[in-house]
Amino acid sequence: MCVKGMSVRRNESVATSSLLLGALFWGLFWWPLKAIDAAGIHGSIVQVIAFGAATLLMLPLVWHDRAGWRGRSVNLLLVTLLGGWANASLVVALTLGDVVRVMLLFYLAPVWTILAARVMLGEPITQLRILALVLALSGLYATLGGSEIFATAPSLIDLLALSSGLAFALNNVVVRVGQGLPNSARTAAIMAGCAIISLGYMVFEGGTATQPDATQVMLLVAFGVFCVLPGTLATFYGVAHLASGKAAILLLSELVIGVVSAVLIGDAHLSLNEIFGGLLILLAAVIEIRTEAHADDSPAPPVGSIQEGRLS
Repeated sequence: MCVKGMSVRRNESVATSSLLLGALFWGLFWWPLKAIDAAGIHGSIVQVIAFGAATLLMLPLVWHDRAGWRGRSVNLLLVTLLGGWANASLVVALTLGDVVRVMLLFYLAPVWTILAARVMLGEPITQLRILALVLALSGLYATLGGSEIFATAPSLIDLLALSSGLAFALNNVVVRVGQGLPNSARTAAIMAGCAIISLGYMVFEGGTATQPDATQVMLLVAFGVFCVLPGTLATFYGVAHLASGKAAILLLSELVIGVVSAVLIGDAHLSLNEIFGGLLILLAAVIEIRTEAHADDSPAPPVGSIQEGRLS
C-alpha cells in the first residue's frame, strides 16, 4: 500500500509539473509571437505553418488511436472548429494587440462556460455561479475602460480575444459531451482547426501578408514542432491526470504569467482599471473552478439512476 501511495503521489507530481510547464509555455506564448512579427513574418501564415507542421507530426498517433474517435465525426468536427477558432483568434490578438488586455478578455472563458453548460448540459446556475458571473462581467466592464465602454465600440482585437475565450469555453463543453475522445485526436483537431481557420484569415488579409522565405518557413516549422506541440501535449497530459478542480486552478497561472511577463519583459503598462478588472476576473474564475470541483466530488448516484446535467 505504501508503494502504491508513493506511485500515486509521484504520478500526480509529474502531472502537476507537466501542467505548470504547459501553463508557462502558454503564458509566455505572446513573446515568440511578437518576436516573429518583429522579424518580418507577418499575418496568419505564422499559424498556418506552425500549427500545420505540428498537426502533421501528430497524424501517426491519431491513426494509431483511430478506434477511439471513429464514429465521433460530429464531435471531432466541433472540436476542430471551436478549438481552432480559439487558438487562431488568440494568436492574432496576442500578436497585434496589448498582451495584458487580450489575456484578461480571453480569461472571461469561465463566464461563457457557465452559460454554455447551462444551455447545453442543463447544469444549474447556483448562487456562487451568479456571483462569479457578476464579478466577471464587472471585470470586463473595468478592463474595457469603465464608462468609456459606452462611448467607443470595442476594437477588432478586443472582439477576437472575447470570441477566443467563448470558443474555448464551448470547446470544453463539447469535450464533456464527447468524453473519451483520445487526447491525440483532440490535440490534432485543435491545431488543424487553427491552421485551417488561419487560412481563412489570410483570405481576408487579401494577400497583403509578407510571404516568408525558406529560412523563415523552417523557423516557423521548428516553432510548431518544438514549441506549440510540446506545450499543448504538456497541458493535455496534466489535465488528463489531475482532478479537474486542481488542474483548472493551476491553469490560471497562465494568466498570471502572461500579465507579469508582459509588464516585466514587454512594454505593457497596467492601468488601474486593468488591475481591478483583472482581479475581478481572476476571482470569478476561482469561484467557478471551486464550484465545478465541488460538483465533481459529489457522491455518485445509485446504480441504475441517471445523473442529469453532468456528462463529463
